[in-house]
Amino acid sequence: MSLSRRSFLASSAAALWLPRAGLAASPAILRAAPVTAQILPEGDGVTEMLGYNGSTPGPELRYRQGDTLDLRFENAIGDGSAVHWHGIRIDNAMDGVPYLTQTMVEDGESFDYRFSLPDAGTYWYHSHNRSWEQVARGLYGPLIIEEANPPAVDHDITVIVDDWRIERTGEMIEDFGSRHDFSHAGRLGSFARIIASVDQVRRGDRVRLRLINTATARIFPLELSGIEGKIVALDGMGLATPAQIGRLMIAPAQRVDILAHVTDTIAFTFPTRGEPYPMGEIKADGDNPTPITEPIPALPAADVPRPAAEPNQTATLTLQGGAMGGRHAGDDIWALNGISNLPDAPWRSFKRGETVRLSLVNETAFPHGIHLHGHHFHEVLDDGSLGPLRDTSLVMREQRRDIVCVFDNPGKWLLHCHMLGHQAAGMKTWVEVV
Repeated sequence: MSLSRRSFLASSAAALWLPRAGLAASPAILRAAPVTAQILPEGDGVTEMLGYNGSTPGPELRYRQGDTLDLRFENAIGDGSAVHWHGIRIDNAMDGVPYLTQTMVEDGESFDYRFSLPDAGTYWYHSHNRSWEQVARGLYGPLIIEEANPPAVDHDITVIVDDWRIERTGEMIEDFGSRHDFSHAGRLGSFARIIASVDQVRRGDRVRLRLINTATARIFPLELSGIEGKIVALDGMGLATPAQIGRLMIAPAQRVDILAHVTDTIAFTFPTRGEPYPMGEIKADGDNPTPITEPIPALPAADVPRPAAEPNQTATLTLQGGAMGGRHAGDDIWALNGISNLPDAPWRSFKRGETVRLSLVNETAFPHGIHLHGHHFHEVLDDGSLGPLRDTSLVMREQRRDIVCVFDNPGKWLLHCHMLGHQAAGMKTWVEVV
């Protein structure tokens, strides 16, 4: 289903979202249940969805680096579920993957999540059972870990970027699990927009924008206007040198942090071959009489091990299948190295602390966002140097992408495409760190 001008809603983003939780109290409860959401502008139809604590997205959980997240997940959606904490270097038993790291949390049951938060940054949480449906129905929310000494800003703004497949009446289109979607680009929404935690700023304000692509399939190209600043983090990890903003390309599950000064209303635009489509805006009203004038700083580096000069192991993961794809040995639409879905034994085992270079070779006709649980990795740049740390890498059609990872977190870790229909139809495996 293609997007139309009507798909890109420029109305206030706050209608869906409960106020942020602030620095979270512990313990807490995160309850999944049906919700009614105003996705379309006020006055248009509402959408029956799923959410956490009465809203979709779920409440913004905000902690300080070094804190402990301690909450009880209660499931009341009528189906099994679990919570995955995307991007956090976490204890394996808390990773939220049913049948790999924990038992399924059935309807009416609960599960206690408790783990430390070693890294500051922008993360998120979402369902990891039938995620191609449950995330599309609204089971996700932002998880923000503040630095011990965060950079000075006037507004710290979380910006969800998402699309929804709904009718013009607001009714959800119930074609989850479509084999056509699974074999092509995934469940692309018919409506899309941003959802921001702040709807008004002043010219001259310094803002931190935390962009999170929570869509199940759509890669969002975005152009931002009304700000002057730098990209300071990708996938939660600070850049050693802040980068120019330019046009962003954000794959499902990826995040981008920006520090910037406001020059006018902040507009988020989806560029197309035709006219650009507005995704939404944060209005500028008035002027800041005492703007922050210090240069934009780099964020503190994460305390992650540096890769060895030479890898201890190398491996190739070949992405296969899909519509217009070649034959493969797997038994589903997609496969990794000829195997569809999770094998009984890990694809690879690594000793704790080993540096591994993985080649992601996309032989398919579609792009894939490959996500590794429990770790961050470096993408290898064209000149052979190591790029910024990521947890999700966008591998375009017929492209090869090499990544280098220090596997220092013991346990069983999922490795999969975050175009969630592709994951559901075979594009997933797992590795073990011992």
